[in-house]
Amino acid sequence: MRRPSLSIFAALAALAAVPAAAADNTLIAGQRLAANCAACHGTNGATVGASLTPLAGMNRDTLVASMQAFRSGARPATIMHQISKGYTDEQIQLLAAFFAAQKK
Repeated sequence: MRRPSLSIFAALAALAAVPAAAADNTLIAGQRLAANCAACHGTNGATVGASLTPLAGMNRDTLVASMQAFRSGARPATIMHQISKGYTDEQIQLLAAFFAAQKK
C-alpha cells in the first residue's frame, strides 16, 4: 500500500486555512470601514458615555437591517441616513461582520 505524500497533507492543510484567512480579510476590511464610525460610536463600536447605541457585539443581521433602514429613510436619524447612503451593501455586510465580532 502506498502512503500519501507529505505534499498532499500540506495541500489539505493550506485549503483548511483558506476560510480562516477569508474571515480575517473580512474583519480587516470591516475594521477599515469602521474607522468612520469611531467619532460617534467609539473605537471598535464600544460607545462610552453617550446616548448612541454601542455597535460592538451587535447582532450582524440587526446591524445590516438598521443600516438599510437608515439608507432607505425608513428609520429616522439626524445623520445616519446621510452616512449610510455612502456605503454599498457589501460594505454594510463588512461593517456588520466587524462589529459583531467585537466584545460588548
